[in-house]
Amino acid sequence: MTQQPTPPTPSPVPPIPARSWAIIDSTLREGEQFARGNFKSDDKIEVARALDAFGAEYIELSTPMVSAQTAADIRKLADLGLKAKLLTHVRCHMEDVQRAVDTGVDGLDLLFGTSSFLREFSHGKNIGQIIESAQKVIGWLKTNHPNLELRFSAEDTFRSEEADLMAVYKAVSDLGVHRVGLADTVGVATPRQVYALVREVRNVIHADCGIEFHGHNDTGCAVSNAYEAVEAGATHIDTTILGIGERNGITPLGGFLARMFTFDPQGLVDKYNLEMLPELDNMIARMVGLPIPWNNYLTGEFAYNHKAGMHLKAIYLNPGAYEAIPPGAFGVGRRIQAASKVTGKHAIAYKARELGLHYGEDALRRVTDHIKALAENDDLDDAHLEALLREWVSA
Repeated sequence: MTQQPTPPTPSPVPPIPARSWAIIDSTLREGEQFARGNFKSDDKIEVARALDAFGAEYIELSTPMVSAQTAADIRKLADLGLKAKLLTHVRCHMEDVQRAVDTGVDGLDLLFGTSSFLREFSHGKNIGQIIESAQKVIGWLKTNHPNLELRFSAEDTFRSEEADLMAVYKAVSDLGVHRVGLADTVGVATPRQVYALVREVRNVIHADCGIEFHGHNDTGCAVSNAYEAVEAGATHIDTTILGIGERNGITPLGGFLARMFTFDPQGLVDKYNLEMLPELDNMIARMVGLPIPWNNYLTGEFAYNHKAGMHLKAIYLNPGAYEAIPPGAFGVGRRIQAASKVTGKHAIAYKARELGLHYGEDALRRVTDHIKALAENDDLDDAHLEALLREWVSA
C-alpha cells in the first residue's frame, strides 16, 4: 500500500492587515431567519442588486433545501451577473451540496454543529464522524466542482471544546477549503475570547486559508466581536443590513462599518459606496415592516443629533469635536437642536447669525435665558426658535 504524503504543518502567521477583510452580507440568508424576514423573489433581487452596488464582496443566500421557490430564486440571482460572489449556506450533507451546486452559485458555506449541545440534540455525530462527513463532502466537491469557493464552519463554535475545534479546522484546511468559519451561534462570546480563538485557529490552518466570523448579538457584543476577529486575523465578516437575523440578529452592516471607519476611513471609502447605507437600511426597514431604530448606527433618527450647549459650541466650531465619523461620509446629515433647556448662548448666537441676526452680549444672555425658560416645558422646534429670535431683535 502506497503511503500518502503527510500534509505540511501550517506555520504560525501574523494577523492579517485590517484592510484585507471582506464582507459576507447574509441579509438574504440569516436575515430570512429574522421574525419579520420573508423576502419575496422581487425583494431578493432588489436586495442583491443594492448590496452589489454598495460593493459587498459576497452575498450569502438561504439553502435551496428550504423550498423549490428558494432554489429557483437562487438561480435567478445567479443569472443577474453581479460582481459580488453568491454563496449558499448548506449542511455538510451530500444531498444538500448536490442540490446546491446546481443553482449556479459561486461558493458553498458548509456547516456542522460541533458543540456538545448540537452533537447531542441536533445531529448526533461525534467529532470523528463530523470529520469523516467533511472529508466525504469536501472531497466530492473538490473533485467534481473544483472552481467552487468552499467554507466549513463549526456551528456553535464558542460552546465547543477547543481541542475538538482544532481537530476539525485542521482537517478541513488540509482538505483545501478556502475558509473556516467561527460562529458565535448563540451570542455568548466576549471580544477577548474571539481574539484568542481566531489566533489559535490561525496557527493550525494553512496560511492561505481564510477565517470567517459570524457573530450573533444576544449579549450586545456582535460589533466588538467582529472587530476583534479582524484584529486577530479574520479575513471575512458576516453582516446583515440593520443586523436582522435569528433572535436578536447578527453583526449589523452599519455598526461594523462605523467601528472600522474610525480606524481606516480611506480604506472603507475605497472599498464601498458608503453613502448608500441609508438606502440599504430604509430598504430593509420597509421590507420587514419596522422602523429604523432611533439609535441605529449612523442612520438612526438621532444618530447625529446635538443638543447640549457645550456640545453645540464645539460642533459649530469643529464638528469633529463630538463626531468621530463625519455624517456626510455615510450620506446622512446632522441636526443641531439649539432650542432646549440645556442649550447655551453660543448655540443661540450661531443660530441667530444663520438668520442674519446679531445680539450684543447682554441681549444674547437674556434671550438665551428666555429660550431656556420656555423650553423647560418642552423643546422648541426650529420655526418657534426663529420666531422668538426675530421677535427679540424687534422688541
